[in-house]
Amino acid sequence: MPMNQSLVAEFQHESDNTRRMLERVPDEHFSWKPHEKSYSLHHLAMHIAQMAGWAKVTIEQDELDFSKQEFEWPEVNSTRQLMELFEKHREEAIGSLQQVTDEELMKPWTLRNGPQVFFTMPKMVVLRSMVFNHIIHHRGQLSVYLRLLNVPLPGIYGPSADEQ
Repeated sequence: MPMNQSLVAEFQHESDNTRRMLERVPDEHFSWKPHEKSYSLHHLAMHIAQMAGWAKVTIEQDELDFSKQEFEWPEVNSTRQLMELFEKHREEAIGSLQQVTDEELMKPWTLRNGPQVFFTMPKMVVLRSMVFNHIIHHRGQLSVYLRLLNVPLPGIYGPSADEQ
């Protein structure tokens, strides 16, 4: 079986879980933070929604150089807009994953800031660690934010305490 088939299945499963979490983000609490050093709810949810797009970048480019990127946050003022952003990136990621070859997945990918190289790894490893696992990590943080705001949590790997 080509590696991309496994990646597509995993990404679809995990992004379904991520969708259920993002759908519950209350836009009236976008500015809320659990701690002064924490991201706001809006910033964290936006980060998660946009990370789905990192799969396409990883597959279609051989490196990401922060010194050559001018990043601007898209304007998202509601949970509906957040979900539209997430779905756009999710579909692009699935499309790229469906097309990528095993050979391309084994090519090196580099994250850098000008001359400073953070790492170089095979694209397959970048997808699993910096994309999939990174989303799961922040989704876990989001679940804590939502719990602290008394938002009922969806089940992820089985029912939650709110879905008995």
